[in-house]
Amino acid sequence: MMGDRRSITFVAAALLFSIIPVRADDGAIISRWYSALLVADRTELSDLLADDVRIKLEDLGIVQSKQEFIASIDEWQGAVAGAEIRHRIEKSEGGVTTVIACYDFPDNDMLMQETFAVTDNRITASSQAAIAENCDGY
Repeated sequence: MMGDRRSITFVAAALLFSIIPVRADDGAIISRWYSALLVADRTELSDLLADDVRIKLEDLGIVQSKQEFIASIDEWQGAVAGAEIRHRIEKSEGGVTTVIACYDFPDNDMLMQETFAVTDNRITASSQAAIAENCDGY
């Protein structure tokens, strides 16, 4: 019986360690996302998004497809010029990572809560909602 418990403990530990790299990869994908977003890199953003992604802009009541999101990058490119984006991962559970992001534009800043679902190194769903009109809480 003792041997069985050790085997179960080993298997549980192996499973836990097999999950950790997935989260690390998700963090790397999210970092790539913000880097690409900052410079409006359409190619990188397109590579990071699954073909059937849904991007929900809570404050605007809009859900965008991949094509709609990429098409909106022209407008975004002008808005993001001279900006900084800082982000930190708040939590990751159930395949969804929650991020707090400060968008520091030249004339104003905004604090956002954003979520990302990642499968096979692609963002499959994302949502964005403003939580403050400045980044004081970051």
